Amino acid sequence: MINEESVKTSHTAKQDVVQDQDEVLNINLRPKMLLEYVGQDKAVETLKIAIEAALKRNEPLEHILFNGPPGLGKTTLAHIIANEMGTKIITSSGPALEKGGDLMGLLTHMERGDVFFIDEIHRIPKVVEEFLYPAMEDFAVDFIFDKGVHARTHRYRLELFTLIGATTRAGLLSSPLRDRFGITRDLDFYAEKDLVHIIKRSASILQIAIDEDGAYETAKRARGTPRTANRLLKRIRDYAQVRAEGHITKEVALEAMKLEGVDEYGLGETDRKFLKTIMLNYKGGPVGIEAIAATLQLESDVLIEVVEPFLLKMGFIIRTSQGRKAAEKAYTHLAIPHKIKSGELFD
Repeated sequence: MINEESVKTSHTAKQDVVQDQDEVLNINLRPKMLLEYVGQDKAVETLKIAIEAALKRNEPLEHILFNGPPGLGKTTLAHIIANEMGTKIITSSGPALEKGGDLMGLLTHMERGDVFFIDEIHRIPKVVEEFLYPAMEDFAVDFIFDKGVHARTHRYRLELFTLIGATTRAGLLSSPLRDRFGITRDLDFYAEKDLVHIIKRSASILQIAIDEDGAYETAKRARGTPRTANRLLKRIRDYAQVRAEGHITKEVALEAMKLEGVDEYGLGETDRKFLKTIMLNYKGGPVGIEAIAATLQLESDVLIEVVEPFLLKMGFIIRTSQGRKAAEKAYTHLAIPHKIKSGELFD
């Protein structure tokens, strides 16, 4: 007889493998303790104080919400918190929690102090989210038996736990859910000096020879994101091993990134297509994100969560109430003639 739960778990696991390839790629490079963590100084200091205080009181941490673009360390911080607190971490994601039963099964098996990490928490279905309210506030879940006039409820007490939510779009979280987090921190893009430090640490772990200039050139193209920095480092490592006797210098990094199609700002092919679509197809904008997504044949969520944040940060696009507009910096960088008042391009 087929176990439906096993089939479902297997399917979910396969989905997670496909969706989190970058996470798997970088898992051995993640710092294990806050002392090893580079960047996000304010968030780290807040966590240090909260963890130390909770350990002194012998209590679990308050629930924590991390917000920021992909690859900035939300998952890493969740694992670090569990390590620092000396507890287990149970991980899931918003799309994987399809029914209330999925959530209850995880919650009822947790022990005191465990960390429950939900990635992309803004994508939890509304019906599942409502089960989280009493679990977060009262550490209890309500089971409903029978229906209609025979309906009755049973409240099941949970062990005290810490919920850590990660989101790339905090604005999509409902107010009741957002208000139940005791600690909320926004993670920002990393400075180049921090990325250089991360790249050197990763190179040491991977046993890659890299000089200061090579690390700096890699950091410049890492889009302010540790995950991207580690991914680029591995691509440059491959190039260096084949073409440069395994040593990464500035010249080797530049050649490898040219082959990868990554320019000096860290823009890839998708970024450039995004900008050119606004400038050439829609005369510089404003244009809605759905129109851009349709033109590029990509999901709008991918553009909003992955592509747009860095382009906005770097000043390549402007987001208005009417839609997205290309900034002058984008025209200059891509060597496309500026638009005139009528919206037409000139040579």
